[in-house]
Amino acid sequence: MRPKRRKAAAAALRYEHRPGWPNADEAKKRDWGCAWGCVVLPGFVVLLMPLVLFDMYWGHDLWGDFAPAWPGGAYAFAVTVGALVPLVFLVWVWPLTRMNWKKSKPRSLAWAAASLPGLAAGYVVAGVIGTTVRPKRRRDWDYDCYREGGPCWVHVHYPWLWAVGLVATLAAAALLITVLVKYSGRSSASGPSTSEPEDDPSPRSPTGTGGRRPPA
Repeated sequence: MRPKRRKAAAAALRYEHRPGWPNADEAKKRDWGCAWGCVVLPGFVVLLMPLVLFDMYWGHDLWGDFAPAWPGGAYAFAVTVGALVPLVFLVWVWPLTRMNWKKSKPRSLAWAAASLPGLAAGYVVAGVIGTTVRPKRRRDWDYDCYREGGPCWVHVHYPWLWAVGLVATLAAAALLITVLVKYSGRSSASGPSTSEPEDDPSPRSPTGTGGRRPPA
């Protein structure tokens, strides 16, 4: 009888990393770093540019001319802007909550497009609020900051502006939440009833007694 041959050893699946060769983990880290540097940072700059331009070109005219001429003065204008904050946020976020990519992509795109007016209005409100923010360092409070309509000028002439705007925002948010809660409660109460209807009387017994005589 011939001797049985030994089975060949299974091929090893482990590969040693040789110096000088690129590692898979390092390649993944480099890909994420490129995505962060090439996409996220420029996108963040693009989102901030409208606020910067708003402050540069319309900030002084807004609080120097437009806000004092508002009915009730600059404080009434601050109340209006503060009350718009939760409303604009709702107009922007509510269409996004209706999106469902798995169910319908065209409808989700339509809801995303419906949120753009709220996003644009949010930029305007954020730009109005941003024009009242003073630089963090006092050495940057230059002539342009104290010029009519500048952030430092606003804090000198209207020292309670932030408090008034914040109170208006909180009051508008509370009122909006109350309205939404009442509306959701009414919609749930007016929904279809799940109670089963009563059985109709049988044709043989119009009184519904099933042929039995009613008690005397």
